[in-house]
Amino acid sequence: MKIRFQVVAIDAAELEPVSTFWAGVLDGTVDVDDDWHMVMDRDGVPRIGVQLAPNHVPPDWPDGEVQQQLHLDLWVDDLAAAHEEVMALGARLLRAAPDLDAEEGWQVYADPAGHPFCLCWHRSLA
Repeated sequence: MKIRFQVVAIDAAELEPVSTFWAGVLDGTVDVDDDWHMVMDRDGVPRIGVQLAPNHVPPDWPDGEVQQQLHLDLWVDDLAAAHEEVMALGARLLRAAPDLDAEEGWQVYADPAGHPFCLCWHRSLA
């Protein structure tokens, strides 16, 4: 089996804010259809599909009753810069790291539709 590309598909009640958010994170673009937006990275490779789900209920993770449905881990070289960028794009910080000076760690965020993702770091990989 030859796989041409792999995407993560996520549900959202409103496509535009979520696809625009992820295009901003990936420094990419959005290919728009009526009930599906394909987010391409800066090289034009499809990475994230956003599917219209009018009744989508955002997860209340990490502590709520509606558990996460999926989450992305994004490993970054500069957490402070990545934090500022995703916040400017519309993310919400759900859980801050207890020690930003630790050798490795993560912070939990949500995209505009409430999908959780983590900004992770490992200083020895930077």
